[in-house]
Amino acid sequence: MTYKLKCQNGFSLIELLIVVSIIGILAGVIYPSYTRHAQSSYRAQAQADLLALATAMEKHRATTFSYAGAAGTSDAPTDTGAPWIYDDQSPSNTGSEAIYNLTIQAVGGNGRTYEIRATPVASGPVGQGSMKEGIMSYFSDGRKAIDADHDGAYSADEFCWKC
Repeated sequence: MTYKLKCQNGFSLIELLIVVSIIGILAGVIYPSYTRHAQSSYRAQAQADLLALATAMEKHRATTFSYAGAAGTSDAPTDTGAPWIYDDQSPSNTGSEAIYNLTIQAVGGNGRTYEIRATPVASGPVGQGSMKEGIMSYFSDGRKAIDADHDGAYSADEFCWKC
């Protein structure tokens, strides 16, 4: 008696279901990790750009003896708004789409103090959905804050970028 082996072409339904379930499990684990990594890289870039803007503010103060007049344009300077002494977006100097807008929020003490902010662009990746970020600020005295609860004010525990 001779037995002929039957050739199988393709995959069985069980094999396909196992592969699809493995891909689903991997995607469920990998995607949240990827979004957290992307969010932290956007935040780190905005923090670096805020510190670079702070350096530009110090350079402006060294030449004008005041923080006043660093916003607006060089022909029509103002105290608050988009800076003319540095890029008004983060990431800066890349020509890419803005993820955060950089602004000079306040200049006080007769031009001796300031607050600069990185505000997430509402239509950007950290301005909506599960990756929504709060406003980050840097103050002339070196304090750093992030509005983690999105209430528009900084509580005592929000004066830290890494907390």
